[in-house]
Amino acid sequence: MVDLYSPDSYVEGAPHAEFERLRREDPVHWQEIPGQAGYWAVLRHADVVHVSRNPLLFSCEAGGVVLEDLDPDRLARMRDMLLSMDPPRHIAYRKPLAPEFAQRVIAGMADQIGSITSEIFDRAAETSEVEFVHDVVGPLPTQVIGRLFGLPEKDWEWLHRLAQMNTSGQDPDLNPDGDLSEAGSADSSMQMAMYGMAFAAERRKMDTQGDLMDVILGQEFDGRYLTDPDIGSLLVQMITAGNDTTVSMLAGGLWALLEHPDQLHLLRNDPTMIPGAVEEILRWFNPLHYFRRTATDDIELGGKRISKGDKVAMYYTSANRDEAVFADGQRFDITRTPNPQLSFGIGEHFCLGVHLARLEGRVFFEQLLERFSKIELVGEPVRVRSNLNNGVKKLPVRLTV
Repeated sequence: MVDLYSPDSYVEGAPHAEFERLRREDPVHWQEIPGQAGYWAVLRHADVVHVSRNPLLFSCEAGGVVLEDLDPDRLARMRDMLLSMDPPRHIAYRKPLAPEFAQRVIAGMADQIGSITSEIFDRAAETSEVEFVHDVVGPLPTQVIGRLFGLPEKDWEWLHRLAQMNTSGQDPDLNPDGDLSEAGSADSSMQMAMYGMAFAAERRKMDTQGDLMDVILGQEFDGRYLTDPDIGSLLVQMITAGNDTTVSMLAGGLWALLEHPDQLHLLRNDPTMIPGAVEEILRWFNPLHYFRRTATDDIELGGKRISKGDKVAMYYTSANRDEAVFADGQRFDITRTPNPQLSFGIGEHFCLGVHLARLEGRVFFEQLLERFSKIELVGEPVRVRSNLNNGVKKLPVRLTV
């Protein structure tokens, strides 16, 4: 039996065979955690949707969204992040930001994202062989988020590094000096929060810049203006989520296409299939394996009795291949329709940046296939060691113009 908690279980790829077996035999599976309370792993698509759509029964605020028990200070900081707020506070905090991430508004960023992507590919074409994650994928979300918030360009690379550590703290290469037992690094989160506080304080002295930070500073959230610590917490989540999701989607997407040359051929022959391909990439290589909730009452789910206070983990990596929802779910198929993948979540906590992520994916793959006639692996890809982040650490490729 595979230990679903151990980050080592994901280094060679998610344990899809075990997930498939458990969906049949034990779809709400009890998993131990060394040294602390274990959790219920929710593995079927329908059950993940049920947990997601019932935030009052399954709270993200009570215990946070990671499996590990957090100390009181870290839990308090996490509870002030949008992704860890329960209703009605979550709705009140999300409402002022939602218009800035509406599909119509994000569509207006297409030219800017296209320009950033083109510059990245210009540099990649000069060297031919690249480490795709670091040299190509990493700079895109860093620059997009940096410009969206008006962050100084000199800080972008450092913030990208902190964002990696925030979700990949269990990987010794990405967090060499930290505690490898937890999914995220407390030190990196604190550094980013402190940076956000200082940035907010500085921006209050400036004229408006026409960016998202102006909205954050100028809008009321749940009846009050955000303090600098509030803004620091908000930036931790938005910078981390924007980097993590996009890097995993783009690097994992190229890897999937290279492993399935028939699908890559289809895409080259018909670039209009790229939006559908992005959805299948998100299903196949979802950026996060899970998010945690905490039961607020005794409840039955999947034939198991869950007690008040129990940890409950929604496993998107399993739900996205549930054979009850996805025909031949273990097959990568860019023509798949419908494709109700759960990589952006569902319900109240549906990803705020969904339209931005999809736009980045569409523009990136359009330009990648247009610019390079041949793309091939020149070494072994390496995954991030993490039970939370379904990421790629190394993807060495040769790009031929």
